Amino acid sequence: MSGALEKSLSIIEYLTAHPDGVALATIAKSLNQQRSGCHWTLQELVRHGYVRQMPQRGDYALTTKMASMGLSFLAKSGVVDIAQPVIDRLAKVTEELVRLAIVDGERLTLVAKAQGAKSGLLYDPDMGIDLRLSCSAAGHAWLMTLDEDQAIERVIKQGMGDPKQYGRNAPTSIKALMKMLAESRKRGFSVIQDVYANGMSAMAAPVRKRGEQTTGVIVIAGPSLRLTMESMLGFGPALVEATGELAMTGSASPLLKSANVGTWGNVAT
Repeated sequence: MSGALEKSLSIIEYLTAHPDGVALATIAKSLNQQRSGCHWTLQELVRHGYVRQMPQRGDYALTTKMASMGLSFLAKSGVVDIAQPVIDRLAKVTEELVRLAIVDGERLTLVAKAQGAKSGLLYDPDMGIDLRLSCSAAGHAWLMTLDEDQAIERVIKQGMGDPKQYGRNAPTSIKALMKMLAESRKRGFSVIQDVYANGMSAMAAPVRKRGEQTTGVIVIAGPSLRLTMESMLGFGPALVEATGELAMTGSASPLLKSANVGTWGNVAT
């Protein structure tokens, strides 16, 4: 990757976490870039419409151009059209938030949702985020379909994250995570409580045809007081049925079409 391109992408990724804008000096220091070079890169991003400069303080922030491109891509891929009826039905049955995450290389990204809860606490985290594999039900559902070495490799590459940012039951070691994945494999889907966040529960199952790699994950999430362990185990059959349906119909979308298994090595069954 060229130096200019790497600097540009670093700035864009940094600004995604700062919607209110960041000063030039802060950006340069945070990314360990020379201030003059960082300023030149920002001006190029402004010129091409990816970044804007705030009128009063002069801070830099992303425009909606990349968000628009992402939404356009998802719309043209057909993934939301295919998945929405499936997750809508599951949300109606469970009366909880149901989400679809897509496996994209080594990332797991939320792309669609359906809110089934009609009252009480509604759980609705940001869409479009890349999920922490070690601390999310979706991450566990994907990792449990890989062999142990592959799962460990992906977790180490992404990192376990700061335990303070997650729930009290979040795994803090590879050994603890592998134990959780083993339990998920036996069950056929993952369940977590107070892991991604305190007071929140979630369960997830992989979207894949037998013997092929996982292309997505369907997640059910809600407050632990309502989404109890008993209720999650009860929702298990409906969740697995939904992922099976999406695995069969999802090949119509390039995002849910399984690639050659050999690309990733053996797939755990």
